[in-house]
Amino acid sequence: MTVRVKICGITTVEDALMAEEAGADAIGLVLYRHSRRYVDLQQAIKIKQVLSRDTLCVALVVNEERDFVNQVINHLKPSFVQFHGDESPDFCHQFNYPFIRAIRMREGLDVAHEVAQYKPMGGFLFDAWHADQYGGTGEQFDWQRLPLQRKFSLILAGGLNPDNVAQAVVAVNPEMVDVSGGVEQNPGNKDPLLVASFIENAKSVS
Repeated sequence: MTVRVKICGITTVEDALMAEEAGADAIGLVLYRHSRRYVDLQQAIKIKQVLSRDTLCVALVVNEERDFVNQVINHLKPSFVQFHGDESPDFCHQFNYPFIRAIRMREGLDVAHEVAQYKPMGGFLFDAWHADQYGGTGEQFDWQRLPLQRKFSLILAGGLNPDNVAQAVVAVNPEMVDVSGGVEQNPGNKDPLLVASFIENAKSVS
């Protein structure tokens, strides 16, 4: 099966259309105010409106209040909410809405224990750990820490770029790869050539 590609940190309608045209299966909208790729809810809605029905729209939130998550669900209606912070299983499950659970690979993390606590319809996204940042660090973690035998959908993130994504797909065999900074000219501004190269390199080996 061909790996799917998510281009995260999209901030403009133009970049969303460009990523979709290049073959992206999903785009990520960062609704986290402290991110350099932050978009507010109104901008997120504008971006989603231009996407085709075949392109997944993922809304990334970090340690948000319940009311705001409900606003995202009711007004943006994303394909998935991506919980990328320290949200508890109870918090994620209370909305009865499809979600992706991000797991930041801190040292000593018991992956099996973490996975057992959540039931995300969109799978688990594994990202590099950083004490002060929730994603978008451009840092890579040791892929060997991920289980080769698994009963969940795996999304690989963390330091991916056009040069290493093919290697990542071969090594991890993820259902999806996720990139943000690795295809940018500067934070929030995607480079069309890098986006196209990333998607082509990811899909060519899967």
